[in-house]
Amino acid sequence: MDWRDTGILLCTRRHGETSAILEVFTPQRGRHAGVLRGATSRRIAPILQPGAQLDLSWRARLEDHIGSFTVEPQRSRAAQAMGDRLSLAGLNAVTALLAFCLPEREAHPRLYTRTEALLDLLGQPDIWPLAYLRWEMALLDEMGFGLDLTACAANGSNDQLIYVSPKTGRAVSASGAGEWADRLLPLPPVMLGLGRGPDDEVLTALSTTGHFMHSRLASALGDRPLPSARAALVDRISRQAAG
Repeated sequence: MDWRDTGILLCTRRHGETSAILEVFTPQRGRHAGVLRGATSRRIAPILQPGAQLDLSWRARLEDHIGSFTVEPQRSRAAQAMGDRLSLAGLNAVTALLAFCLPEREAHPRLYTRTEALLDLLGQPDIWPLAYLRWEMALLDEMGFGLDLTACAANGSNDQLIYVSPKTGRAVSASGAGEWADRLLPLPPVMLGLGRGPDDEVLTALSTTGHFMHSRLASALGDRPLPSARAALVDRISRQAAG
């Protein structure tokens, strides 16, 4: 069995003296692992940074074997990530979340395209928080836990949508909230695609998506805790918002 594809490196772990097990995200093969021989060599080691774009060839005797990779670099994102702390935190959060939640060997081409576009924005801290929020909402949707923000769950109206139900993930209007308003999650305009998405509004939105990342996504994966890299990114955005 063999295939060739492009992919984003999510993480590596040491395997023996000179090899490593790579986890990559590819458009056609999804999250896929394989052994890379000679991963500690001076030629290969510098390119094995999370977020790197790689040309991948995978081969195994049987399809269900872990198999082995050969790789060639397409482009590195290390320079952009190391340029500022927000970019580094963002790269770590994206790769950690993908490694955490993607089913092994299940294609998610739309999410791959969005992820590639997001990582190409590293180094642009003015627009990255909003781009990340939109990516996180797409991640929830791709994993089957998307929010329905089209109309009020209580009365069907699409006016004054300012809340999200923490149970259903559906929008709720100001008039439809009634006595339950204090139990609902905030729905800032940026989540509806409105406005320019200042950092403080993005933070409010991330508190809402974070609820569903914990209560739905992580719960569906056996109540494993979300990667700490996400919290580190939210903290970094908070620091940027505070100036």
